[in-house]
Amino acid sequence: MGLHSNTVPAQNAVLHCAPRPPSHTAVMAKSGDKKKQTGGRIAQNKRARHDYFLEDKFEAGLALLGWEVKSIRDGRAQIGEAYVNLHRGEAYLEGANITPMLSASTHVVPEPQRRRKLLLHAHELARIFAATSQKGYTCIATVMYWKDNKVKLEIALGKGKQQHDKRMTKRDQDWQRDKQRLMKATTR
Repeated sequence: MGLHSNTVPAQNAVLHCAPRPPSHTAVMAKSGDKKKQTGGRIAQNKRARHDYFLEDKFEAGLALLGWEVKSIRDGRAQIGEAYVNLHRGEAYLEGANITPMLSASTHVVPEPQRRRKLLLHAHELARIFAATSQKGYTCIATVMYWKDNKVKLEIALGKGKQQHDKRMTKRDQDWQRDKQRLMKATTR
């Protein structure tokens, strides 16, 4: 046969290669090499549920500096006194304390309680601004947590509780706890 023949090559002439492993096996092998990610909550404001009736909740990103992220990874964040301040159409976290690590903040002068910008959508900002200015709500930081490799902050609109409201809430919690104990004792 010549070079210009119109015949189809035989099936035996196919180049044989070793079978390629599925792509998921390569990913599984690499996943064991990664460092363990710290997941879940970083800091929580337990006082907020005691002092306020929390209603609408929002997830906001935080604009942080490098030393702040390192300190948060080390567990040095506190949001017990944190609140959200609205200024010129933007939301800022104030009162949060991120204690600097000495090794991570050698080249800057850290401010542990500086004003940190919150990253929210425009419609969320509009809802928060309308509620805080007209309806008597305040915006409180409730939980700081990791989402993938980003620090997120759960903020909530809340109305302040009166002293009698706090007592009533405590009474309800006690009754729920006692009811659970009674139900557990009767099922035994």
